[in-house]
Amino acid sequence: MSHMSHMRLEIDGDVATLTLENPPQNRIGDQMVEAFAAAIDQVLASQARALLLRAEGPDFSFGGDITKWPEMDPRQLRAAFDRYMTTFNRFEKLPIPVVAAVQGLCFGGGFELVLRADMIIAADTAQFGHPEQSLGIVTVLGGIYRVAERAGRALASEWALTSERIPAEVLARHGVINRVTPEAELLPTARALVEKAAKGPTRAYAAHKALLRTWAEAGVAAADSAMMDIALPLFETADVREGIPSAVKALREGRPRPAFPFTGR
Repeated sequence: MSHMSHMRLEIDGDVATLTLENPPQNRIGDQMVEAFAAAIDQVLASQARALLLRAEGPDFSFGGDITKWPEMDPRQLRAAFDRYMTTFNRFEKLPIPVVAAVQGLCFGGGFELVLRADMIIAADTAQFGHPEQSLGIVTVLGGIYRVAERAGRALASEWALTSERIPAEVLARHGVINRVTPEAELLPTARALVEKAAKGPTRAYAAHKALLRTWAEAGVAAADSAMMDIALPLFETADVREGIPSAVKALREGRPRPAFPFTGR
């Protein structure tokens, strides 16, 4: 277990758990982002094959720690936000499945953080929102267009404009988050999903993440162009060298394909 200021990282075999710990609102500031960057380094250097992102307390996060912003000049703000964006984007590019478990209120930078996860599970009492417009600013860590990528431009515009609190059910209906569970079942559901993902074909999932990112950045044609360079190395992995022949053998013998113990390599 690694305790850092405002964030805790635990790595248990194949599974990493990253916990926001800055009560009562888990606001995101310099200390948390510094700890976050260090945690990403540790996860990349570890054997973890899936990660759970969660937060202590009744609320996931109220967003950025705005208390120091009035004293900062534009150059200082830019430097800080640039560090935050870089760290959030490194998290988004982790080559393993990432599942976020969200309870309570999840606003601003907290919402932008969970949008970097591959899957978002939320309690039925959770509420999300972009309060930035109520301060006269924008979603500086890329929230509005990540919502637009999932739910379309019209809803992203409306939710940013109104700064309303959006119930988890609404976001699930529009494809922004994946699942809604009763609050008591939130962590067990998310943890079970992460543990299952950690036993899967890790390299193939990393490739799927890379393909989705290429599509998000440049569209279908660019993803098609990148496909062979991203896909073909998988055929040299231990998982595929054993997995495909075992599937072929079962097919020839008229047996169901056996469950395959992926090593993630």
